[in-house]
Amino acid sequence: MFDVGLSELMVIAVVALIVIGPERLPRVARTAGHLLGRLQRYVSDVKADINREMQLEELKKLQQQVASQVSDIESGISHEMREVEKSIGRAIEPVATEAVAAPETEPAAVPAIPAAETVAAPAQTGEPTKS
Repeated sequence: MFDVGLSELMVIAVVALIVIGPERLPRVARTAGHLLGRLQRYVSDVKADINREMQLEELKKLQQQVASQVSDIESGISHEMREVEKSIGRAIEPVATEAVAAPETEPAAVPAIPAAETVAAPAQTGEPTKS
């Protein structure tokens, strides 16, 4: 974060010792350490919040993309279904018009076999036949 070397820290410590005095220097150093720790935690919390907001925005964009893709797929499927229904309707239309145009007739009956054409069975008289 800051580019502070060891020699610069020594100069700051000597000046602080002279200005503050040896009696209050440990208490001031402790307080400064606590404040520096709080500042670091605050900065890390802010960074984490910013990262969460960025991820939330990315997720919202992804959700919008998925929703638009789903709506595109739905419209494509519904369009294809309408096309299939139209083609089925065109295929059924000639059959339906023929069924309506043809008069309703009773189903053809099976012709009866006249009695003269039936084969008569030989009469059984009890006598054996010669062949």
